[in-house]
Amino acid sequence: MFIVRLTKTIAVAAILGGSLLLTACEKDAEPASETEIAAGRETVEAMSREHAEDTTEPSPAAEVAPARAVISDPKMPYAEVGDQLVYGYFAAPSDVFEPLPAIIVIHEWWGLNDNVRAMADRLAGEGYMVLAVDLYGGKTADSPAGARELMLEVVEEPGLTNDNIRAAYEFLTIAGAPRIGSLGWCFGGGWSLNTAQLFPDELDATVIYYGQVTDDEEKLRPISTPILGLFGGDDTGIPVASVEAFRESLTRLRKDHEIHIYPGVGHAFANPTGTNYDAQAATDAWAKTLDFLGRHLVPVEGS
Repeated sequence: MFIVRLTKTIAVAAILGGSLLLTACEKDAEPASETEIAAGRETVEAMSREHAEDTTEPSPAAEVAPARAVISDPKMPYAEVGDQLVYGYFAAPSDVFEPLPAIIVIHEWWGLNDNVRAMADRLAGEGYMVLAVDLYGGKTADSPAGARELMLEVVEEPGLTNDNIRAAYEFLTIAGAPRIGSLGWCFGGGWSLNTAQLFPDELDATVIYYGQVTDDEEKLRPISTPILGLFGGDDTGIPVASVEAFRESLTRLRKDHEIHIYPGVGHAFANPTGTNYDAQAATDAWAKTLDFLGRHLVPVEGS
């Protein structure tokens, strides 16, 4: 079985010092501009307002069983950031016999918790290798105040997170994935777009669930990755005006994109964690997500 072979390969790499898995993190973290850091801080405060009364309870999205049986490794080493090993959650269909298209899953602002792992299983059940990354160094939040603190740490040193994402992509490349996409919610939605910026020619699809976006055409111009954006019309943390500006820039640049704004729906309407879930919008967004990933990640026979 492929996943058994993959696990053995990773174990050997770890014994050899991680030379295969950690190549993407050998470079020093790239410094962020003050403007970028300031924008990140503003997003942290916006998320804090949106989630002020939220909880860490699983949403209905995290309670749906995978469409097929999956096998997983809850502590898969895939990166070394700041001299520390980073462990993610790896899942794949249990009946897989060869490398499959892969998805980098990026958690919401609560961190890589069981609810995000459940969503990774759902995606794996659709026929993908999935690596749910950990951008918080093994920490998760149990309150909005804790989540704010963890997200702010990332905002202050985004270069380390860039290294983390690069290593995740390298990991899935080594695993043999013929195509790789990214998907994230909220905090992770913004980082899903950042992943497309880190791999403008290599990434095959990116899904943004109400994450921070930009209309800066200099940043968007290099991206050739197809983009699916899913947003709430009543989201005050990611205002509709910013989403429309993002859409207009993508249109002017002739980028492959699909942007959907759900009227009357607020922030985090499809999050794995929390109380802002909207069943109708989340169900439709999930269907659009699976269709989009299928079109861009699943190779057509003979291609």
